[in-house]
Amino acid sequence: MVRELTAVTAHTATRTGSGIGLVVLDMAGTTVADGGLVEQAFSAAARELGVEPDSADHAEKLDYVRATMGESKISVFRHLFGDEVLAQRANVAFEKAYGELVDGGLIAPIPGAREAVEELKSAGLTVVLSTGFARVTQDAILDALGWRDLVELTLCPADAGGRGRPYPDMVLSAFLRTGAVDGVQQVAVVGDTAYDMKSGVRAGAGVVAGVLTGAHDAEALRGAGATHVLGSVAELPSILRGVDE
Repeated sequence: MVRELTAVTAHTATRTGSGIGLVVLDMAGTTVADGGLVEQAFSAAARELGVEPDSADHAEKLDYVRATMGESKISVFRHLFGDEVLAQRANVAFEKAYGELVDGGLIAPIPGAREAVEELKSAGLTVVLSTGFARVTQDAILDALGWRDLVELTLCPADAGGRGRPYPDMVLSAFLRTGAVDGVQQVAVVGDTAYDMKSGVRAGAGVVAGVLTGAHDAEALRGAGATHVLGSVAELPSILRGVDE
């Protein structure tokens, strides 16, 4: 069974043994429902760089955005626009547009997400929220949902040296910064995209769980290395109890 931990430092006591003690959760599509705001914000960014809304160029770029859901947004823009200056301009425009949509009340928690996090924490696990967005956008989402104090640590690519998913950097940063467990096999990584799954696999996580509330389907998640596929994050506590039994 999942064991309750006693805090012995300013963070969380290190989990020893084979059970999962650290959970790294994606945000948009996994714990947060944004109703397609990524596509809306991309369209605003594309207009900023002169891409006509109904053009073939716009459609091609939007297809790439959809295919790379979960990847660091600046990495996506580097691929789409090539030039670093243009990529940075697009990223700033995207983050501004997404933040305005968030401020407009167009996001909500995935049903049961907060309760799942609270259940995991009450069982003694450390929970970290991660995202491919920039810090300013992540903070806007946390503020809109009232989640500032929900978890011990939140991470964006800049917090892990600049590389987002599918690199394992954010997962490994969560492992190092929380000190919650004594090995990466005691980490669970949860997300809605193949990029989330790849980052978990590359980090050596013991559980790499895909959820069906976001961008990618079960086949894509399993193909990228998912050890579990869940209907939603609400199912996660019971899955992790099973791992620890």
